Order: sequence, then structure tokens, then C-alpha cells
Amino acid sequence: MTGAATDLAQNTVFEHVARTGYVVSGLLHVIIGYLAIQIALGTGGGSADQSGALTALSTKPGGIVALWIAVIALVIMALWRLAETALGRSTDPKDQGNMPELLDRVKAFALAVVYFGFAYSTFGFARGAGQSTGDTNAGLSAQLMRTTGGTVVLVIAGIIIAAVGAYHVYKGASGSFVDDLHGTPSDLVHRLGLVGYVAKGLVITGVGALVIIAASFSDPARATGLDGALKALGGQPFGAVLLVAASLGIITYGLYSFAMARYAKM
Repeated sequence: MTGAATDLAQNTVFEHVARTGYVVSGLLHVIIGYLAIQIALGTGGGSADQSGALTALSTKPGGIVALWIAVIALVIMALWRLAETALGRSTDPKDQGNMPELLDRVKAFALAVVYFGFAYSTFGFARGAGQSTGDTNAGLSAQLMRTTGGTVVLVIAGIIIAAVGAYHVYKGASGSFVDDLHGTPSDLVHRLGLVGYVAKGLVITGVGALVIIAASFSDPARATGLDGALKALGGQPFGAVLLVAASLGIITYGLYSFAMARYAKM
């Protein structure tokens, strides 16, 4: 079993297809940013999240074909992360001890779960049965809030999401994201990574904060995910300006994801 996983992880074609997952992620971030800008300008009423981006993509000529290609790319990326979980990252072996290696494998597994989740959502839209991410999140939150234990779980989930957002901010501000890349990145790639990680991190932190607030006030309507966080930002003083700034940051992260497709260590 391990030998088969090793052969899979070392397959060049498999790696190239897996890298396409970064392109898909980048495209979704760019579309989400664009949808959020429309909301800020009052010219759009859709959802500024993954489901909104997939809906927008599905309506374009060739969109359904693109979605099926995206499903394949995301599944391959998820499988790659599972291989990385089992074997470690072959292009960047760790020699500083067992704990850093363990943390990298845990991170790889978490990313595998995320990419499988993206692939599942995309699959739904590709076959014409996609669901709103915000409605799904709110529905799940409402179920959890029916019990004290579920509310506690929701608060913990919000704290974890906020912590992930804080990590993104740290990764961008410290420039540690360059450790994920081959060689020395250009100034453009470095700027895209810095701005993209910080902006996305702040938005993710906002998502986590809304989940905690929703659990605290037993209001599942607030726990709608990215779309809810962006629209909440737009409702603040100077909200339109803040929302446009956040949107441009998300688009910047999308552009950095395109660079990751070429330069990321795998």
C-alpha cells in the first residue's frame, strides 16, 4: 500500500494535474472578489462565496465543462495531500525533528479535507444540484444550537476558524509563505503573497468571529460563512470602501494561487 502511494506521489503527470488545483482555487478567489465588489457597489445581489463563484462560472459558455475539469483537479489535489500526509513532502524533506514533520502532515491532511470539500461542492454544481454555502452553514449551525453541547462545538469551531485566519495573517506579514515555494520568488510574487495572505486571513478571522457571535446569541443567520462576513463588513461605517479593499485582497490571493501552481513545493 505504501509502495503504491509512493509511486503515485512521484508520478509527474499526477503532480501536474494536482497543481491545477491551485489554478481552480485562484479562479474561485478572483470570482468571489469580483462578486464582493459588485455587492459593495450595489450592482450585484449574489453570494460572495464559493457557491456564488461556482454559480457564476456555471452560467458562462463552457462553464459546466470547466466545473467538471475543476472537480477532477480538486480531487487529484486532495489525493496528493493525502499522499503527503502518509509520506511527507518529497521536495522539502524535514531534518529539524519529528514535531515539525508531524505538524506538516497534520496540515497536509487538513488541506486534503478542504480540497475534498471543494471538490464535492463543485461536483454538485457540475451536475446541476449545487447548494448555497451560506444556507448550508446556517442550517448546520441551527441544528447545533439546539443543544448546549452543539453550541459549545460551534464556539470551538469559530475559535479554530479565527485561529486559522490569524495564522494566514501571520504567514503573510512574516513572509514565511516563501518557504512553500521553490527558489527565491520575484518581488511581484512576494507582494501578491503578502497582501493575499493578510487579506484572506482577516476575512477568515471575521468568519470565525461571526460563528462565535452566532452561537453566543443563538442566531444561526449570522453563521453563513464567507458571504456573511463580507456583507457584515459592508454594513459597517465606510463599509463599501472596506468591502472593496477586502475584495481586492481576496483577488490578490487568487492571483498568488496562480503563482503557486508554478512555484509551490509538492
